[in-house]
Amino acid sequence: MESKKIEKRSTLKFRSRQNMVPLPVFFPDATKAVLRTLDSTDIESTKTPGILVNTYHLYRDLGQKILEKHNGIRQFMSWNGAVISDSGGFQVMTLAKSSKNKGSVTNEGVTFKPQGDKKLKLTPEISIKFQMLLKPDMCVVLDDFTDPKANYGQAKVSVERTLLWAKRSKDEFLKICKEMELQKSERPYLLGVVQGGDFLDLREYCTKKLVEIGFDGLGYGGWPIMDTGKFNFDVPRVIAENSPANYMLYGLGVGKPDEIVKCFDLGFYIFDCVLPTRDARHRRLYVFNADSMDEIDVRKERFYSYFVPDKQKYYTDTDPISKACDCLLCKKYSRAYLAHLFRIEDMTAYRLATIHNLRFYSLLMEKLNATLR
Repeated sequence: MESKKIEKRSTLKFRSRQNMVPLPVFFPDATKAVLRTLDSTDIESTKTPGILVNTYHLYRDLGQKILEKHNGIRQFMSWNGAVISDSGGFQVMTLAKSSKNKGSVTNEGVTFKPQGDKKLKLTPEISIKFQMLLKPDMCVVLDDFTDPKANYGQAKVSVERTLLWAKRSKDEFLKICKEMELQKSERPYLLGVVQGGDFLDLREYCTKKLVEIGFDGLGYGGWPIMDTGKFNFDVPRVIAENSPANYMLYGLGVGKPDEIVKCFDLGFYIFDCVLPTRDARHRRLYVFNADSMDEIDVRKERFYSYFVPDKQKYYTDTDPISKACDCLLCKKYSRAYLAHLFRIEDMTAYRLATIHNLRFYSLLMEKLNATLR
């Protein structure tokens, strides 16, 4: 059953305003319309086809007028690739639910109380309206992130609220599309988000109800890591088994390269995560365990490792970071130079390391895509 789903999904492509993006695809998190230390030209050089921007942060920090003047987020940041707009659902958990003093969540929506700022209210309708101003290729509906520590009853409440918000989000989406006279081919994709924590019956229930509402795809919402520290692959399996074959499945916040490969095998073809950019700034570079790009094998148990340029042996090492990479860092600079840049804390180190990690992830997508042919 799973192999048939994967075979059917192999024909899917992500339609952006510029072109058709082959799947699978990884979108780094440009939360506030920027990938730290990089500009849009740097991102393009890594063969990264798209980025993820965050509704909550841009709604709070940027507002509506500047988007209207720039006709969306692309022109504002001079980005020619694809764009997905996240709804702010993750911030429901991290900012509103994490402390009673920071916000509140009701069926109406979320009230955030940023320190030193005025209260900010986000409803499913407000989230969709703002996302449509961003002019993304995919909108994500606002969801009620299930607390990883939630009991069954609490998880059920978050699922029902997620479904309520999903229906309201779709209604608002269709209303705006009608007002803008957008044909179906001109509309952004609309993604529902599956909640329910580690309770598989709730995940199945949420998936089926979202399919009844009708979306272009579904996202793996919530926290994927169990108390043991291991990734819970049963959740994406349940979502895939209960989704139509023509749905795009999205691993929201996923993740580590090996987790991506396993989720891909379950039928998930879209991913985003802060890991490659954040790790780069913390001196952690991803490298394929291969001597050339042609020899990369993502089916090996340990197909990648981490390079940390702090060891003294790298201070005089003339080798590139990786022989299985064609990024700016690996083509032009040595391990010794990168170690030097990090030692003197020059911003160039963070830029080059981020470029490298993004190219690692785009290469990973290329290798996975090749297995579909």
